[in-house]
Amino acid sequence: MSTRTRETILRTLRAQGKCTVKELAAAAGVSPVSVRHHLTHVLGEGLVTAEEVRHGVGRPRLLYSLTETGQELFPSRYLQFANRLVEEMKGNLPQDQVAAMFNGVASSMAAGVARELDGLPWEARLRRLAEILSSEGFEAEVEQRDDQVVIRERSCPYFQIGQRHREVCTIDQGIIARALSVPAERVSCLLDGDMNCTFTVNLRPNFLEVVSS
Repeated sequence: MSTRTRETILRTLRAQGKCTVKELAAAAGVSPVSVRHHLTHVLGEGLVTAEEVRHGVGRPRLLYSLTETGQELFPSRYLQFANRLVEEMKGNLPQDQVAAMFNGVASSMAAGVARELDGLPWEARLRRLAEILSSEGFEAEVEQRDDQVVIRERSCPYFQIGQRHREVCTIDQGIIARALSVPAERVSCLLDGDMNCTFTVNLRPNFLEVVSS
């Protein structure tokens, strides 16, 4: 697959917001068939989304746009600001205070998640947690293995910041642990070149009976 065509498609979507296949083909100088081939790949990677739009009589047309994950591919002012802000914090505050600030962010985010999960049956709670993490840009899936829960995240909305500041890795780990009221252990990380960020949650004896009661 041509990297140049793919980059043109993604950059065009970034600049114009939403485009049809025909518009992307014109921008990239390739055929609509070729554009559809590239879109299949970037849709599968979660970089692009499609929506149907009706325009009079006939079949609706598809408009393509970047997802938040796709937007993260491009350096932006907010990313530069975020990096500078974290660098300023780390340069002027003790390490334990920096860690406390990231833990505070995780705690405040987890509090909202926990409220949404409160009262749900255990299996529904896990499904909803995966949905919430995915909506935050982590593209998560959850698997129950007897007395262990495995949570895999296929992407990370903080990946670019995390390359310079690994402290951001505490955010999703903190959300999972606080939302489920059980410690979460990270066993793989996208920043280390792994395919996923993976967490395991080991459930205490009788834990499921308690949360289901």
